[in-house]
Amino acid sequence: MTEHDHPTRQREAFFGRLKGPRLRDRQQSLVDELLPRLAVDLSNPAPDDLSALFDGRGDGVRLEIGFGGGEHLHHESGRHPNMGFIGVEPFLNGMAKMLVALDEAPRPNLRLFDDDATLLLDWLPEASLSGIDLFYPDPWPKKRHFKRRFVNQRNLDRFARVLKPGAPFRFASDIDSYVNWTLLHCRDHADFEWPASGPDDWHLPYEGWPGTRYEAKAKREGRRPAYLTFRRR
Repeated sequence: MTEHDHPTRQREAFFGRLKGPRLRDRQQSLVDELLPRLAVDLSNPAPDDLSALFDGRGDGVRLEIGFGGGEHLHHESGRHPNMGFIGVEPFLNGMAKMLVALDEAPRPNLRLFDDDATLLLDWLPEASLSGIDLFYPDPWPKKRHFKRRFVNQRNLDRFARVLKPGAPFRFASDIDSYVNWTLLHCRDHADFEWPASGPDDWHLPYEGWPGTRYEAKAKREGRRPAYLTFRRR
């Protein structure tokens, strides 16, 4: 039987572009040489203890899905050197920006994945993550594209499977319809709760938040971000 006799899984939750403008020589070199050293390899079974991916760092493992240019992920992994971080970004140019940052300021506690996040979520062991961040995902604002939004019942099931009890799922967006969509989906999911008690719980950025270029653009254009935090029951 040849490899063509086996069906291969297609991307389930990434619908955007995979590439933008041509990479600079330095960026391409880092994609070719540094990314393979930092990439999570799904061809091997996941370790029972994810700290094995980070030389035994014992303060837990956090996942950021769609890190864009990597500003927040690079910042957070530097603030918490004893915690492991996994960053997902299928868009090649965003990954290249992160690799330049890591070449200049390495993070031994950071691993990367450059494909659909659902592949990684399905590979991870149960109750293995101390947090999931999803910041400024593509809002797919047209109603016919709502099914492409990353927040949906199936992906919340995935989050619930891999998050430890009490661990946060954090979601930030400047698009009101996506904020409301996420609130409704998490409200209707038995494994998540929204412990907010007042406007500061969604108007104020997260502790230590460095901001992102996308967020700065949204504010310039008059859109106010919301910062939601849900908890795994």
